[in-house]
Amino acid sequence: MSAARTTTPPPSAPTGPEDPKGPKGPAWAGLKPGDGTPTSSGGRLRKSGVYVLLSIGLLVMAAPFLWMGLSAFKTDRDLTANPPVWIPSEWTFEHFGELLDRLDISLYFFNSLTVAVLVTTSNLVFCSMLGYALAKLRFGGRNKVFALVLGALMVPGNLMLLPLFVLMSKLQLIDSYAGLMLPFAAQAFGVFLMRQFMQSIPDELLEAARIDGAREWYIFWRIAMPLVKPALATLSILIFLGSWNNFVWPLIATNDPEKYTLPVALATFATDPNQSGGSNGMLMVGSLLIILPVLLVFIVLQRHFTQGLATTGMK
Repeated sequence: MSAARTTTPPPSAPTGPEDPKGPKGPAWAGLKPGDGTPTSSGGRLRKSGVYVLLSIGLLVMAAPFLWMGLSAFKTDRDLTANPPVWIPSEWTFEHFGELLDRLDISLYFFNSLTVAVLVTTSNLVFCSMLGYALAKLRFGGRNKVFALVLGALMVPGNLMLLPLFVLMSKLQLIDSYAGLMLPFAAQAFGVFLMRQFMQSIPDELLEAARIDGAREWYIFWRIAMPLVKPALATLSILIFLGSWNNFVWPLIATNDPEKYTLPVALATFATDPNQSGGSNGMLMVGSLLIILPVLLVFIVLQRHFTQGLATTGMK
């Protein structure tokens, strides 16, 4: 009788005493960012380099505005000093009084504010309407209309100055608020922006309102418009900024000094030696008055502005 064949299990690697808290993970499992690894230190260096570059860019961009703001409070001696003086050695408000005496700032400020507010309001209404129609309504020729809007974005604005001037002359709107406002009442960029943002509104939400019997006008004002507030804030800032700083068209479309906007009035004042008298201080004050309203609007609406830019076109 043959001997029975026996098998023995292969020897296993020796193991140490068991960890009462369970098996340990890999050696790198407990590491956290910033534990002194080469990767984290390199990341910190790159981040610091980015901050330095951004800070330098900020200083380069802000330097002209800081110089303008500080120069408005400098004396004539500091303005003509060589080398230039950044911080006024003596703060003064005399340039403000001189400019107010020689230039009717309140009238020109009112003209600029009126035109900018009317242009901004009309763009918010008309661009949002057309954007809603192109994004959410189905009608013949919708794609052709949108292609026309995109084509208008590619046309340089300076090419339209002569046709617009002839048209406003035929309508007898030169030297009027309507002549300053109507050519910019609905801009192609605003239509494009609102159309892209309107696409992010769920179609199911609008369909539910239609099933409940809501009319399209009610859906637009009560449902769509509250959902696109970031886009409206973005459009408000951009249109107001463009209208407030617009110089070429008000210069062409106005012959009466009573209808001058603030940029045109200040440029005319600066080129007239009998008025400005070569005083750079008064010009710095006028430039500061032009920038302050736009800066105030941006500060108030900056949260909606950044949100609108970040989410435009998302669907």
